[in-house]
Amino acid sequence: MRSRDFGRTGRKVSEIGFGAWAIGASWGHVDDADALAALHETLDAGVTFLDTADVYGDGRSEQLIARVLKERGGDRPFVATKTGRRLPKQEVAGYSLETMSGFIDRSLKNLQVDTLDLVQLHCPPTDLYYHPEVFGSLDRLVEQGKIRNYGVSVERVEEALKAIEYPGVQSIQIIFNIFRQRPAERLFALAQEKQVAIIARVPLASGLLSGKFRADTKFESTDHRQFNRNGEAFDVGETFSGVPYDKGLAAVERVRPLVGGDTTMAKFALRWILMFDAVTVAIPGARNGAQARSNAEATALPALPPAAMAELRAIYDQDIKPFVHQRW
Repeated sequence: MRSRDFGRTGRKVSEIGFGAWAIGASWGHVDDADALAALHETLDAGVTFLDTADVYGDGRSEQLIARVLKERGGDRPFVATKTGRRLPKQEVAGYSLETMSGFIDRSLKNLQVDTLDLVQLHCPPTDLYYHPEVFGSLDRLVEQGKIRNYGVSVERVEEALKAIEYPGVQSIQIIFNIFRQRPAERLFALAQEKQVAIIARVPLASGLLSGKFRADTKFESTDHRQFNRNGEAFDVGETFSGVPYDKGLAAVERVRPLVGGDTTMAKFALRWILMFDAVTVAIPGARNGAQARSNAEATALPALPPAAMAELRAIYDQDIKPFVHQRW
């Protein structure tokens, strides 16, 4: 497992991480045994970056991570969590020092630590990025020793570009995959210039880029790929990267011939992300040990050839870009 510098923090993390949304909630049923197996396989494969949030299963995801790390002992991986989505309404006024401190105290308890490695604002409203006092409150939490570092998880490139102006922001988490290529156009260069880590989330476009779905694939009622198709619960860009399902399936068939060899489309799609030096870590999720092990194996694939990279850009430009590029 190769590692990359996590921005200015002085820490290195594995370039493939683990996104712990699926073991919390909103991806159909995942029992504790499968969730724990996914975490153990991930760590056995050399992954040193785990990403969770306080709302994933109302704390379940954080608690499962704490359980596994306690069982294993030894060196701890870098554990990132998020805050803000527990607010009853997404308003800037809710992101006060007092409220955020309360949320962070809960995460400290769930993760069984005294200090959180990284806290990310969890896709807050766009207007928040124009309120310096919110970031001042995060600075206070660092001074208090509750958090070591902070960053933001964003929906839109414009939010990332604004967040990066604050000197305390150590990381940007953003959707980046073959079907969401806009961050590479401007954001990545600026992040490298300012030594801000980039966490690539939804790297497989909610599984579309696994190549395993069909028009008649069924999803459980508790799976956001069923209940958030049109953004009914949260930003539609989080589900299939905002790509209309039928358009995504058609584009996948154009990607499939490029995979080649004995690898999988999922590993191929993860390796595409790692072709970008500005990306610090990609965080695919996993619902069981086999998926976790397969994701980690993407780091061993050879670099994708220029012809494949050019064709993937052409597929994006022709089939996907009209649906997502200007929106996010």
